[in-house]
Amino acid sequence: MDRACKRGTLDRSITNTPSANIIGIFTLGFHNQHDCRELKRSFRDLGILVNQIIPEGGSLKYLKDLPRAWFNVVPYREIGLMTACFLEKEYGIPFVSVTPMGILDIAEFIRQMEKFVNAWASILPEKKANYLPYMKDQTNFVSQAAWFSKSIDCQNLAGKEVVVFGDATHAASITKILVREMGIRVKCSGTYCKHDTEWFNEQVQGLCNEVLITEDHTEVGDTIARMEPSAIFGTQMERHIGKRINIPCGVISSPVHIQNFPLGYRPFLGYEGTNQIADLVYNSFNLGMEDHLLDVFGGHDTKEVSTKSLSTDKNLSWTSEAELELNKIPGFVRGKIKRNTEIFARQNDIAKITIDVMYAVKEQLNP
Repeated sequence: MDRACKRGTLDRSITNTPSANIIGIFTLGFHNQHDCRELKRSFRDLGILVNQIIPEGGSLKYLKDLPRAWFNVVPYREIGLMTACFLEKEYGIPFVSVTPMGILDIAEFIRQMEKFVNAWASILPEKKANYLPYMKDQTNFVSQAAWFSKSIDCQNLAGKEVVVFGDATHAASITKILVREMGIRVKCSGTYCKHDTEWFNEQVQGLCNEVLITEDHTEVGDTIARMEPSAIFGTQMERHIGKRINIPCGVISSPVHIQNFPLGYRPFLGYEGTNQIADLVYNSFNLGMEDHLLDVFGGHDTKEVSTKSLSTDKNLSWTSEAELELNKIPGFVRGKIKRNTEIFARQNDIAKITIDVMYAVKEQLNP
């Protein structure tokens, strides 16, 4: 682009119809392929041409065509924001950095695109865009999230407490969806993107009890163990933490595992993405007597309870008799009893948990 500009061969004319560059899609990104497909579907429905998609499928040969777009779209802050800022500064191309994740932010994303389209429509022979009917149709007939939020199933989640952790884009968006759209309490929202601390704090302000900005996964694990949430929404690292302390986890961000590259269509962005997120959130909780019934009917892969500790519990161990007693407790309350017992042991400088310690905890909590 720079070379073409200096040679005077850079085509600065914009496309005849509204168009956008999608910046930040790449092969190994978390659900990026599905997100890209959903964005292209939305653009097609809105009459917006996709000018370029970079870096996925991009080519040096066609980078010079980037300035032909009416505006740029940056779905993920971690990939593409600096490029969009450069293109705005050097070539005057505005960009939308709102992530279209969740009903409310999708609406804001579309409103910003409408503003940019109409800015050019006043100069070119284009009709003014009105995307409100599209938003209403998609909210009512494609996305089921608004309906689900009013259902008895979602209302059963109201007041549940969770911890959210991941990259800045996904952690902030999921926090907003959980609190604003589903009525779930976020005890802690965090990210490992320390460079984006200020933006992240602005996004989650007033939506959670604590904010955690760290690259230390042991600190994340200790925070989760201390807070004892009903569920975790994080990376594969948080999923492994959850398995160790018997707290379910829905994966919402990189770093990921091969299982987070599903063959089926599972976007996180756009109106179809709201359905996928609602399913993920609902299915990430241990619901009602489900875990207890699995114990009764032998549905679990194993009935053994993990008594391995997190980083703060290196000197804590369980006797075989105490582990056997713990296994007799119904699954849906077992994890909480285990955590309460370990908290009691740490507070009283007890290195080995015995049955007597378990009964002492029971007496303290139920005098």
